[in-house]
Amino acid sequence: MYRYTDFDAGFVAERNRQFRAQVERRIDGSLTEDEFKPLRLMNGLYLQLHAYMLRVAIPYGTLNSGQMRQLAYIAERWDKGYGHFTTRQNIQFNWPELRDVPDILDALAEVEMHAIQTSGNTIRNVTADHFAGAAADEVADPRPVAELIRQWSTDHPEFQFLPRKFKVAVTGSPEDRAVTAAHDIGLRIVETAEGGIAYRVLVGGGLGRTPMIGKVLHDALPEADLLPYLEAVVSVWNLLGRRDNKYKSRIKITVHEHGIDEIRRLVEERFAETRTAFTGIDQEMLAAIRSQFAPPAFEQASTGAFEAAYERDPVFRAWADANLAAHRAPGYAIAQISLKAHGETPGDASAAQMRVMADIAERFGHDELRISHEQNVVLPHLRKDDLPEIHAILREHRLATANIGKISDIIACPGMDYCALATARSIPIAQEIATRFDALKTEADIGDLKIKISGCINACGHHHVGHIGILGLDRAGVENYQITLGGDQGPDATLGSRTGPGFSADEIVPAIERIVDAYLDLREDRNETFLETYRRLGMAPFKAALYDKAEEARANAA
Repeated sequence: MYRYTDFDAGFVAERNRQFRAQVERRIDGSLTEDEFKPLRLMNGLYLQLHAYMLRVAIPYGTLNSGQMRQLAYIAERWDKGYGHFTTRQNIQFNWPELRDVPDILDALAEVEMHAIQTSGNTIRNVTADHFAGAAADEVADPRPVAELIRQWSTDHPEFQFLPRKFKVAVTGSPEDRAVTAAHDIGLRIVETAEGGIAYRVLVGGGLGRTPMIGKVLHDALPEADLLPYLEAVVSVWNLLGRRDNKYKSRIKITVHEHGIDEIRRLVEERFAETRTAFTGIDQEMLAAIRSQFAPPAFEQASTGAFEAAYERDPVFRAWADANLAAHRAPGYAIAQISLKAHGETPGDASAAQMRVMADIAERFGHDELRISHEQNVVLPHLRKDDLPEIHAILREHRLATANIGKISDIIACPGMDYCALATARSIPIAQEIATRFDALKTEADIGDLKIKISGCINACGHHHVGHIGILGLDRAGVENYQITLGGDQGPDATLGSRTGPGFSADEIVPAIERIVDAYLDLREDRNETFLETYRRLGMAPFKAALYDKAEEARANAA
């Protein structure tokens, strides 16, 4: 993984020194909150419902055991003993005291981490496939390019005051585990006819109050052109983007208003200018970065112990079936650690759990961990024969829930428990759904089904691309939950369709249960997933189950 240069370390240290002085001025009253707000946002510090929240960048979701242990230390010393992993592969600390934030930032710098550009109208943390460098289906590791984009975009003088925030995602797999189509710019590494690689560039994706799927701007961009082309895209939007209305300021609206063909023409025009400014230093930097992402030295690994445990232990077998993914190296596997134990807060990990995961990565996993946009932790390089022991350790610390991709593996934003923008609670709804289907013992039979919950129209819970999406709103002071069906975050990303009127907090879990029961009745066999059944039959039978049965239940109750 990438290691800081002297320049990187000096840059972060100076930013921290500046922010320490700004915090001191806020505390002594020299700065008002309005004056302090843009300064704190530049350093990832939000003011939430009950306290400040610090959002820490985990670039492209990659970190080592030392960094994970430092996050655990920060959680214990300056927070409430836990951290919350987010859909942008970041971690949030929800309870820091303002006076402690400079010390937290210095502690992060000790392990080459920071909170720069995790907020504000800038280019945010660059995200990537959480299986990067390990996946069997990968065309190329996207992390070197993600790191190059991170360096280019950090403190970029032209892009510090953009019309709105700007999010970039990169994937090296045709499966698109990075949800590139829902980003301002999505980059997909593709193979060329000559056996090299190029980049399919998508632009104008995004969720929120106006969800849109990104459109292809360039089908096969050469790697040497990538940074000048990105510079051209952001430059064009920086000039065209709406600053008169923040709800129309994202690049997706710009693309929608001007059309993809006009945007392409303007980008190509600007690219002709930016291309000449890049003399090759970016490619030299990329080559140096790529050398730091060389794969581990995989050994010829046996699988006898894994196979024996798989046959003998049904609990281990269930975990292996749900939480393991194919690795590029024979005898290895990718393990996903679910942070969705039934009844717990999705994405939360205690300091003790962070240390356990760090220890496993250091001892068994080439000292690498990943954070997924689905709010889980990934160990990308594990020998299969070590997995029975790893599973036993995870079970001791409530980290062995076998539910990846299942109905209880729910993405949920913090909602009204923390967020000042939220209009409804998300976490309790996720907890109730998970515990309900755990009690029914139907999770394995249901199979792959992705539920995503947002507590407001900003859609931080990605509900638009959930197989079942839930959006919490405020209706005359009462929480009301709308349901969408048929969303998908994969390579053929699709926005879900709204079923109809929403449900109260008391009604939403039974409503989800009716949808699932309908699916189990309607599917052709156990191999047909919820999404496949929905695509085959459409909305009508699910809508009937959702609303007709609700009316029937009300009539019976009366």
